Amino acid sequence: MSNHGTITNDNHAALWHGRFKEGPDADAVKFETSINDDMRMAFVDIEGSKAHAKMLCKSGLISENERNQIIDGLDSIRKDLASDQLKVDLSAEDIHSFIEATLTDRIGEAGKKVHTGRSRNDQIALDEKLYLRHQIKKLGSEILKLIDVLVKIASENKNSLIPGFTHMQHAQPVTLAHHLCAWAWMFSRDFTRLRDAAKRADFSPIGSCALAGSGLPLDRAYEAELLGFSGVTDNSLDSVSDRDYYLEVASDLSILQMHLSRACEEIVCWSTTEFNFVDLSEKWSTGSSIMPQKKNPDFAELIRGKTGRVYGDMVALFTMMKGLPLAYDRDMQEDKSSFFEAYDTVISSVRIFTEMVRTADWNKELMAAACDGGYLNATDIADYLVCKGMPFRTAHGVSAGLVRIAIEKNCRLEELDFTEYEKASNLFEKDIFELIKPEKCVEIRKTIGGPSPSEVQKQIEKLSAFIKDNTLTEEDSIDDFII
Repeated sequence: MSNHGTITNDNHAALWHGRFKEGPDADAVKFETSINDDMRMAFVDIEGSKAHAKMLCKSGLISENERNQIIDGLDSIRKDLASDQLKVDLSAEDIHSFIEATLTDRIGEAGKKVHTGRSRNDQIALDEKLYLRHQIKKLGSEILKLIDVLVKIASENKNSLIPGFTHMQHAQPVTLAHHLCAWAWMFSRDFTRLRDAAKRADFSPIGSCALAGSGLPLDRAYEAELLGFSGVTDNSLDSVSDRDYYLEVASDLSILQMHLSRACEEIVCWSTTEFNFVDLSEKWSTGSSIMPQKKNPDFAELIRGKTGRVYGDMVALFTMMKGLPLAYDRDMQEDKSSFFEAYDTVISSVRIFTEMVRTADWNKELMAAACDGGYLNATDIADYLVCKGMPFRTAHGVSAGLVRIAIEKNCRLEELDFTEYEKASNLFEKDIFELIKPEKCVEIRKTIGGPSPSEVQKQIEKLSAFIKDNTLTEEDSIDDFII
């Protein structure tokens, strides 16, 4: 470790210690510190401080030489943290205190000027927004990878029949491609929700100071521009007390995790002996400590189980904020642990789910065979009569009567003698048997969003365009800000 990381003087005392004659109790320090949570924002804190130094210089509050010293010192801290030459001091109160104190150690008095015109209140809000911007991009990239995997599997299975269910009962035949596209559309909405949340968070709070702005000639707009924000927040009180961006994204994360959980529930069901629609890779399955034959879908179950944790983190954030008066209150320090846990859980779940699906084998023969039972074509019989002019409600009753006869005879609808159809309605012709084959039932459903291969192909093309339109460019490359 470099000598730069050694704490040797009072620069590392709490930033607020000047008013106090004695320091806080050791247990009090341990209780109040947030360094274990906010240390992952070290790099964005450094970027924010570099922009702040440039703004202070432009406003005439520090000299060009002091600006350069501050920026060079901050760059050296970032480099040493990235190379592990410098360790974050976990006894520091927070990441801001650690970086400012380390900077002062390295460059002397100029380091004490970096906090001019700002408070930790607006500084933490800035750090959180900068960090959130990058983490939303990172999660968005993982969601697009998941959608891409689903689209590729769907492209190969536009004609692979599978039962569609309502109430977990056989309903109507669809295709595996249609079902996987349904998952993909769910995840596409998750992506756009996060993207929209990022837009609302794209306003800089820095310069709001503790709550009332500053009498110093700060150029908030210039600093926001340096940091790539769309603009600045409009009210200093709101700026330092706002955590809507965490609440909104935590809500979005909960919806995303819920979608993963629903898909995992289906995978768990489909991987059972009773269904046997999907065979998960051994890389994404586990065995039993007592039953040698077992192959368990543990990773799907874990994603499903972790959903409660994400919901809990979201509720913790909402509960923390619900009774807080303006402006900043120390309760808000608790936002990071809940949000980071929710985020970490969700992005790991997305990555695991993507690989679990990508490496799975689909039992197409069994899925198709399952479409032959359960009278999934009953609605098509009713539709056949509707096309002949019969009112739908009447046609529904005719079809239900034929289902009842088939149940009594223990056969499929297509196995009934044509005389049963003739007795039910004189509108039936022998072409009914061809039209109620499962593949025909799917093929005829060409309404927008339907399961016919031609309509599913349109969905695949739209989803592929969605992926292409939202894939990050080189300019949007993501740094890993977690130390």
